[in-house]
Amino acid sequence: MITFLLLIVIYLSFISLGLPDSLLGSAWPAMYASLNVPMHFAGIISMVAAGGTVVSSIFSERVIRRLGTGLVTLVSVFMTAAALIGISIFNSIGFIILCAVPLGLGAGSVDAALNNYVALHFKARHMSWLHCFWGIGASIGPLIMSFYLTNSSSWSSGYRTIGIIQISLVFILFLSLPLWKKNKTEKDTVLEEKQTQTNSSPAFKEIFSIIGVKPALAAFFCYCAMETVTGLWGASFLVMEKKMTPETAAKWIALFYIGITAGRFISGFITMALNNKQMIRLGQIITGLGILILVLPFENSSLPGLFLIGLGCAPIYPSMLHETPQNFGREYSQAIMGIQMGCAYIGTTIMPPIFGWVTSFTSFKIFPVFIGLILVFNIILIETVNRKISRKK
Repeated sequence: MITFLLLIVIYLSFISLGLPDSLLGSAWPAMYASLNVPMHFAGIISMVAAGGTVVSSIFSERVIRRLGTGLVTLVSVFMTAAALIGISIFNSIGFIILCAVPLGLGAGSVDAALNNYVALHFKARHMSWLHCFWGIGASIGPLIMSFYLTNSSSWSSGYRTIGIIQISLVFILFLSLPLWKKNKTEKDTVLEEKQTQTNSSPAFKEIFSIIGVKPALAAFFCYCAMETVTGLWGASFLVMEKKMTPETAAKWIALFYIGITAGRFISGFITMALNNKQMIRLGQIITGLGILILVLPFENSSLPGLFLIGLGCAPIYPSMLHETPQNFGREYSQAIMGIQMGCAYIGTTIMPPIFGWVTSFTSFKIFPVFIGLILVFNIILIETVNRKISRKK
């Protein structure tokens, strides 16, 4: 019963994690005009938040070791709630950029903490379903913002509402703190005793010397780069190369996100028959098929292509995360998980602008080639990890 209740809390936390992620993009067309700033300032806010997320992810192991997963999740969600409400109150670009710091720090810590906890304590299907719930949260955020923009033209009300939802979760997390302690297993106790004896977190040099860690980190970078580039620039590819209208392209790119969300729900059931490595390979094959279909010189090929890319992406990331303790051991999993999340966010942050810069010299015709090359690198890196881990064992 305790495990079941805790799982509900974690699922709610993942919805909460997704809520703010798509908020800035949906609100910015209204925000920048009311703030009297240039359009490109959204990039500054996004970069500041991403920087906070990378830092908190990399150093999350040290914080979680001291406070525990439950308390770190509570504090992190409170930080994001406070940041969202702060943004809604002060219509100042300087204050919004300042609020982006705790927004990013909170997101990185809770992401690393919960992913590692689920990888250690629950089966692979829950990792897929949890990231499906993140997709639900990321889809609800723009809908809430759209409601307020349509009915009151107030983007601040959208931020405030999401902030209040986060505050509600803070109370739930506070009440759930005893559950985290009661759900400790014998393996958790042994691990804590080892950590108490060493009395220190593993050094970065020690982590990077573990067999398979370096290609694993690069694989996370590649996966998130591929997903983000597709989501950000896919609609532009449809407009520039498939000659669609912006309105039609916006609807069709939604198929990519639908593919990811639906795919992660379905993947939860498939994991009962396939292991993590098989799920990753299946996802890579489906993604590659989607890219090939996208290359076809037909407008209608874009629809199944984008959907298949999203469907293929669905099992890759959760399965990579769930494989962490098996690959590198329980004692190192939280530290490695945090660095993996940091590398993932770095890929999310720097690769979309790099692709945009490349297209300024070429054209959007390279879009399928670009994400295809990232997929190839992801496949090579993951197979390298598998080979090295297999040799070690």
